[in-house]
Amino acid sequence: MFRQVIGAAVVAATLAAPAWAADVKPAVVYGTGGKFDKSFNEAAYGGAEKFKAETGIEYRDFEPTNDTQGEQALRNFASRGFNPVVGVSFAWTSAIDKVAAEFPDTKFYLIDSVVEKPNVRSVVFKEHEGSYLVGVLAGLTSKTGTVGFVGGMDIPLISKFACGYAQGAAAAKDGTKTLRNMIGTTGAAWNDPVRGGELAKTQMDQGADVIYAAAGASGLGVLQAAADAGKLGIGVDSNQNGLHPGAVLTSMIKRVDLAVYNAFMETKNDTFQPGVVALGVAEDGVGWALDDNNAKLVTEEAKAAVEKAKADIIAGTVTVHDFMTDNTCPN
Repeated sequence: MFRQVIGAAVVAATLAAPAWAADVKPAVVYGTGGKFDKSFNEAAYGGAEKFKAETGIEYRDFEPTNDTQGEQALRNFASRGFNPVVGVSFAWTSAIDKVAAEFPDTKFYLIDSVVEKPNVRSVVFKEHEGSYLVGVLAGLTSKTGTVGFVGGMDIPLISKFACGYAQGAAAAKDGTKTLRNMIGTTGAAWNDPVRGGELAKTQMDQGADVIYAAAGASGLGVLQAAADAGKLGIGVDSNQNGLHPGAVLTSMIKRVDLAVYNAFMETKNDTFQPGVVALGVAEDGVGWALDDNNAKLVTEEAKAAVEKAKADIIAGTVTVHDFMTDNTCPN
């Protein structure tokens, strides 16, 4: 009990902020794993910073280390008049469901999950589509015919990444095998790069020469292990090509930055609408990264194949399996 009281006090102190005259007073609660994870949370931070740079409006944020702190932070922000309050993780689904009911005049945004409330905007992504694209590139690039996937927390959302990736790899080159491992079953799985590296090494011992990491900060260990072994990694959420130039084949971009930026801007412009928005390839919500860091790794043939896959998804001639609607993985 004493620890809970201290924890609440720490969160309250951290969230204390002066009142601004602007109608919009944005706040962000990141997922566990840290703001500067070079991946999911850092993408959210980038969107907030872009809004701040363009408008001059300050925002507040908080990095919870457990689920209890996350709910405390959401409630504290709302009670202090912050608006909108953005929860950057599926982990805040039940918390936003409760807190949004307590503060009906506050606008809430939830990223990566859905809450049906009149003051909640839910933003989800078609990660399977973006993962299919990097899977195509992995399948065409692999010399062994075996690629790998290391996920963070063992949940359907991360299996959604894995299945799309495996489908794309097999579509690119018939017979391509995808090895799959998850780091853990709790929130700690997002911040364990040592375990990520160990799983990557195990997959490389089994022949994987391209490994996709969808594991938050844990993925940094996967990319490091692949680079150290002279193999290729694939980053996620943010563009991670520059972490190991020449050793990261590409990154599956998930525009969490756009989701946060839009949340702030929609509230500022009074264009908030409740409900669900799903961002996929067609909406530029997911994609793949090509820059100076990986340009020499991607052949013109491979680039054309990925762009064709993208066009086929948009046209509807290729349907990527969505594990969230069908909990099987065909590959």
